[in-house]
Amino acid sequence: MKTMSCNQLGGACDKLFSANTFEEIAAQSQSHAMEMFKDSDNAHLVAMSKMSELMKDPTKMKSWMESKEGEFNALAHD
Repeated sequence: MKTMSCNQLGGACDKLFSANTFEEIAAQSQSHAMEMFKDSDNAHLVAMSKMSELMKDPTKMKSWMESKEGEFNALAHD
């Protein structure tokens, strides 16, 4: 297992996610983001706005995802 925080994954808090693969941790982060959206958490809404802008450019989004996956892969196992 490897652990990353919401902040490390582009979010707005220190909540930790643990998973065996980047895909699993990304899914946990997305689920958390949806929960924070439903709660109208302002800090997360700002982070989501920034992510929405990034998603408008597929090349930038792909580069960002590859960067985060690289960070995940470089982490030591818990």
